[in-house]
Amino acid sequence: MPAFRQVGEKQLPNPVLCMAWSPKRDLIALANTTGELLLHRLASFQRVWSLPPSEYTGKEITALAWRPDGKILAFSLGDTKQVVLCGVEKAEILHVFPVQNPGTCMHWMEVMEESSALSAFYNSEDESKLFLPKLPTLPKSYSTTSKIFSEEKSDEIMNLLGEVRLNILVLGGDHGFVELYAYGMYKIATLTGVSGRCRSLSLSSDLKSLSVITEVRSADNNPEICYVQLDTGLLSDCLPEVTRMARKFTHISTLLQYLHLSLTCMCEAWEDILMQMDLRLTKFVQEKNTTTQVQDEFLELLLWGQSSPELQALLMNQLTVKGLKKLGHSIESSYSSIQKLVISHLQSGSEALLYHLSEVKGMSLWKQKFEPLGLDSVALEGAITAVGSFSLKANELLQVIDKSMKNFKAFFRWLYVAMLRMCEEHVPPELNKMTQKDIAFVADFLSEHFSENEELFDRKGKYFNVERVGQYLKDEDEDLVSPPNTKGNQWLNFLQESTYLKESPLLFPSYPQKSLHFVKRMMENVIEHCLQKPAEVIGKSVKQAVFLPLYTVPESSENTPRLFELPSLWNDKKAKMHYVVFCMPEISPCKLYLLRKGTDPNRHIPNSVVSVDLSHHLDNADDNAAAHCLDARFYDDEMLTVVLQGAEEDNRRVLAQLPLSSTLSCETEFTWEPNLRLDQQTSAIPCQGLVLGNQWRELESMKAQFVAVNGIRKVACVLSANLRHIRVFEMDVEDEDEEGADSQNNSADQEGLDTTMTSQGQGEESVEAEGEAGEQRGDGFQKTEEHLESEEALELS
Repeated sequence: MPAFRQVGEKQLPNPVLCMAWSPKRDLIALANTTGELLLHRLASFQRVWSLPPSEYTGKEITALAWRPDGKILAFSLGDTKQVVLCGVEKAEILHVFPVQNPGTCMHWMEVMEESSALSAFYNSEDESKLFLPKLPTLPKSYSTTSKIFSEEKSDEIMNLLGEVRLNILVLGGDHGFVELYAYGMYKIATLTGVSGRCRSLSLSSDLKSLSVITEVRSADNNPEICYVQLDTGLLSDCLPEVTRMARKFTHISTLLQYLHLSLTCMCEAWEDILMQMDLRLTKFVQEKNTTTQVQDEFLELLLWGQSSPELQALLMNQLTVKGLKKLGHSIESSYSSIQKLVISHLQSGSEALLYHLSEVKGMSLWKQKFEPLGLDSVALEGAITAVGSFSLKANELLQVIDKSMKNFKAFFRWLYVAMLRMCEEHVPPELNKMTQKDIAFVADFLSEHFSENEELFDRKGKYFNVERVGQYLKDEDEDLVSPPNTKGNQWLNFLQESTYLKESPLLFPSYPQKSLHFVKRMMENVIEHCLQKPAEVIGKSVKQAVFLPLYTVPESSENTPRLFELPSLWNDKKAKMHYVVFCMPEISPCKLYLLRKGTDPNRHIPNSVVSVDLSHHLDNADDNAAAHCLDARFYDDEMLTVVLQGAEEDNRRVLAQLPLSSTLSCETEFTWEPNLRLDQQTSAIPCQGLVLGNQWRELESMKAQFVAVNGIRKVACVLSANLRHIRVFEMDVEDEDEEGADSQNNSADQEGLDTTMTSQGQGEESVEAEGEAGEQRGDGFQKTEEHLESEEALELS
């Protein structure tokens, strides 16, 4: 009876470039050559959803990593130099941030260290909820300008924070590019000093060191694989402080994203409705052929109730009574939407931002604890001031909206009545009354919005002034066309006359000439500066502790996807060790090598390098042909999952579990010659023979090449050499007859995923529909993906 149970198989239409198992669920993420991200479940390898490539994010996925809680999937894009955080439940893009160099590898780890200070912080972290109201949900997008953000996105954005326990996303790229992001969002360190192209990364769970596999050019210009260990002792020594600071800055990053989305919604409300009004009235003004100003003609109509034939023709033909009424309702609705967004979203978000920045400033004043991490109280004070200015500008916008609504309502009501009289139609009695205040509102509207100022015409190309609210929402560096009138403001006059308050740091500057967008960008830049300094300080503290040249890359592997190539890294959390597994087929084709280093760079490991001889890997004498390793991944701390290939005359492929207990207990010490690569001193490496026993399975009818495993979920995924053929296995059970296997497949544990996940790819059905299709799969392994989807569609109908 074969070892391991095959639970799914599929031929994919596009080659796979990356694959990674979820740490918490029986799900595997795949990225293919088209830039599509796919999520499949273990049972029959059914597709849960697909995320197609987009121009906004990019089309060249270069690396994948799961957040330790399995709720967020990160992927890097080479063409746009971005990293995207995607929600697993609904395939939603929650956060996007740029990076300096295209990412080539990623690793997302969770800190496992415990301390009394951390426990106290974990219990008190949610104190902000006692003082701050819950941020309201963002409304549905008004248009497609921000189509990557869906309805009710704010809840998902706030969920980006995840658990309080610190987790760190490590990114590696070309030219020694390495960055660490706390909670996957806040850049906590930018590392320098690493040479070459990063191929694999592993940050130890105690934060004491970072293992990096790099590819550099040797003296003879051949690709050379090296192992680098970086000492990250500052992160480990200051773990409670790092966790507090990172958590706060992640809150701040999340709030900035929330404010950005709120402002996007406001801009959409303005663009769709107010721009129409702006264009109509501008066209109306420009088509006027009389020598008198439009403002004067409207004033004549207001004062005497009579208009020129030209004005009457323009009103009746361009605007029309019905069009004017519709336009008035649209403008009022738009104003109300913007007003609600300012009050409920911008102001609430700004208050939360001030709260968290003030707490970080308090941390920075505890210099003994936080100064080594680069917190600067002066820069943080500047950030608090910038947020205060943003709040003032939002409040100013509210006042402008209030005034504009009064003027617009009065103007449209008066013009509507005037046009009804021109048409000789009945005027409702409630509209006939007009107070002196209403007349003043109409006069204000005419004087503010209709002008033939030459400077204004030169700048904007039109005689009708830019709408007063809209100018605040334009993302431009130019000053406001119609800044608020501050004449007679007693508070401003008092400040100007006061010697002490005029330049007081206690008062937030208001920037009366600038738009809300401009002040927001300025605030983001100041906060970004605060966030960058700790990353620079922590990055400079990281030093290279170990540099070991391993071997040169054979030319035959140049076309292999780099993410599937060995070496493979692993962090043994209990033993506090870094493991590196690799092959040197040009030197010893039948051997697998294991390098061990303590997570503490100062700790000496006696048997640092050992090798496993695969020449007699099977216990059956007839099958005892020499084999070489195609791929190897750590299943857990004491087990490797490998794909083996027989000798040239026996081209069988085997999936096997390789126990390492005897290898790890080897006491023979290897003395590394410092001036030589490892492949130049292989004869001195201690070697252990190995027999697989019954922990192997032949992979028939498949040219297997690569494997991805998850020892926690006890699953493996094997990929063929052409990167299209996939098989998935449960590793802790033996294969059974087809009927028994099918009945067990149907009960695969999805931990509630069936009821929460929905398909996002074109032509896909819901997860529930996929489940129904999966129940009828007597010949499911032979069905094509298109056939399955057509069956799902029939079941739904």
